[in-house]
Amino acid sequence: MQEALLRPAVAGDLPAVEALMNRAYRGESAAGGWSHEAELLGGQRTSAAMLADDLARPGSRLLLWEPDGRLTGCVFLEDQGGHRWYLGGLTVDPDAQAGGAGRRILAAAETVARAGGGTTIRMTVIQLRDTLIAWYGRRGYRPTGETAPFPYGDTRFGVPLRDDLHFIVLEKAL
Repeated sequence: MQEALLRPAVAGDLPAVEALMNRAYRGESAAGGWSHEAELLGGQRTSAAMLADDLARPGSRLLLWEPDGRLTGCVFLEDQGGHRWYLGGLTVDPDAQAGGAGRRILAAAETVARAGGGTTIRMTVIQLRDTLIAWYGRRGYRPTGETAPFPYGDTRFGVPLRDDLHFIVLEKAL
């Protein structure tokens, strides 16, 4: 399997990343894809302004995967100190899913975190995303037993279609 080469996003990339993430997580073409969550949430997944806010935090980076020169995937990483990193927003274009792109991007992100001194990487996943949780489990991520509330009332992250959403925390030793 070819290693994914990731490059840091710059401000000019954010509109394309916004379009990619919203298409993968909420768009019609995402139906059936591993990142699809439109049955749980409507509205946007992210915005260029939210991505800019994420990048403004110290230790944060948005990494892009562009095989053949086309934005096909991305992932957000944040150094949270104490050798702990947070991973979020792993996205693959729905037309490129099921070909190993997600595995390659995840492995490359873990390499970045390790190179930055990370020994643990964590993420949050909506508890009802069984297929996605199992996918991460096959890659060594385990539930910590911790949960986090869903940000009801904050439509920047989407409009919940259910009232029972929360996040579980997954963790992997690097």
